[in-house]
Amino acid sequence: DPQTNYLFVKLLGWGCLAFVLAFLINNFLHIYFDFPPALSISSSNVGNFFVPAIIYLATVAFFIYWFVLTSKETLREQSKKLHIFNCFLIRWFFFSILLVGIADVIIAFLRVEKLLPLLFSKELVSAFNKPLFVGSYVHVPLIAVSFIISLFSKTLGFTWLALMIVLAELLIVITRFVFSYEQPFMADLVRYWYAGLFLFASAYTLYDEGHVRVDVVYAGLSEKSKGLVNAIGSVILGLSTCITIIIVGFNGKTAILNKPVLVFEISQAGTVGMFVKYHLAYFLGIFAITMFIQFVSYFLISVADYKGHSGARKVSVNASH
Repeated sequence: DPQTNYLFVKLLGWGCLAFVLAFLINNFLHIYFDFPPALSISSSNVGNFFVPAIIYLATVAFFIYWFVLTSKETLREQSKKLHIFNCFLIRWFFFSILLVGIADVIIAFLRVEKLLPLLFSKELVSAFNKPLFVGSYVHVPLIAVSFIISLFSKTLGFTWLALMIVLAELLIVITRFVFSYEQPFMADLVRYWYAGLFLFASAYTLYDEGHVRVDVVYAGLSEKSKGLVNAIGSVILGLSTCITIIIVGFNGKTAILNKPVLVFEISQAGTVGMFVKYHLAYFLGIFAITMFIQFVSYFLISVADYKGHSGARKVSVNASH
């Protein structure tokens, strides 16, 4: 079947994913286990070179194995697999911010209204005022629970999250103008969920052709030409932008996305706000990672469109998953 060829196209897509995966694994080991930095493979220090090199080589070996195993699949089949995996990641992140947001705003309310001493011991009350404790013993377990939920759930949850943002904003309006009550944690919750909605939904929006195209040429092109434009744009504009965010944001403990997470950074509101500001830093990283995966998927399917392969998907902007 000629549709199962294009090995270079597949190798380019999967090779990019292999590099990003190795980079992120090394970044995790560097942050929490003091392994050498993710890009120290280019360092002249032999000791710093060894561990990252092993991680990169092992990841590349796995992807070569996967590449050979799936070499008979068409570009569209591989693109669909990447999209399905990306949807799983998005579900996981959605449920994470849903559960963490609800739990953290409840804790913040109890903390602000001095209700924690009525429910917990003095030691635990003191712990709930520390971002490190809340992040480690409330947020992390909820993120783990969200992972399990995402394995069984089939919804991406964007509609429900948008509804909850509206309800949270409505609650602020009611409490402010009817009861003259407003606390920083209430606005924190809206910003937290809205940031997640905007950044996590971007990858699926790309899949659904929902992003705005500012052009005067593309709409009039043939399907073959559109495929070529999308393939080139995915690599030159999409993947390059995402990889830049990933490398700059995750390269070392002092990187702009790693540092807030390491110190469990909170907003200037302090203990009267939610302890989720450090999550917002990683939201940008999640955006870059999910968009990177989706751009690889988009690249594969765009090449298939350019080559006129059968099975083209009819895109509807209002389609739901």
